[in-house]
Amino acid sequence: MSKLLLFNKPFHVLSQFTDSEARKTLSEFIQIKGIYPAGRLDYDSEGLLLLTDDGQLQAQISNPKYKLNKIYWAQVEGTATQAHCLELIKGVDLKDGPASAVACRLMQPPTLWPRVPPIRERKNVSDSWIELTINEGRNRQVRRMTAAVGLPTLRLIRAAIGDWKVTDVLPGEYRIESVDMPEAKKTGAKRPVGTIRGKGRPPAKSPSSSSSTSSSSSPSSRRPPLKRGR
Repeated sequence: MSKLLLFNKPFHVLSQFTDSEARKTLSEFIQIKGIYPAGRLDYDSEGLLLLTDDGQLQAQISNPKYKLNKIYWAQVEGTATQAHCLELIKGVDLKDGPASAVACRLMQPPTLWPRVPPIRERKNVSDSWIELTINEGRNRQVRRMTAAVGLPTLRLIRAAIGDWKVTDVLPGEYRIESVDMPEAKKTGAKRPVGTIRGKGRPPAKSPSSSSSTSSSSSPSSRRPPLKRGR
């Protein structure tokens, strides 16, 4: 069985364990040896980052050829409309080539932990939220896509990768699951084995979307018990 960590990466944390510039890294939250990020999440983005001790699983999650869907919640400047979503699905031209969303929908502001520091709000400028699904992982792709349709991203949370969701994991915490690779390759099956609290200070609320979507939080009765980690 392969080990998989579902980590809720806080804002301004690098998706790596070391840094020469003294920025926050994964090592401040995770002290498990022999695990590595399966993909990355931008320094100024929040949400789900997967880590594993299995190279094959790491490749299946991070390699673009597997086209694993990734769901993002984006708070954007301006009023998002269905026309914006249709444009994102149709595709936009970026400097490194065209990019399109697998799916896009307007959403109500989700119930989230407070970001530290908070986003800068501009008087007389509205903001709104969209849920964007992509199956690529280019550098700052979602931010560049929303900017291309006139909606600069103010805050970005990755809510899900494939069937794995971050909705029941608080910032700076992670949940451990075990994955049977032969079975996971066919069905994506996985078995939760517990949740461990990281060193970060979690907020009082866990994230959940105010609308009913696939990225809504799991019932609390199904959550594994929290254990305090190092």
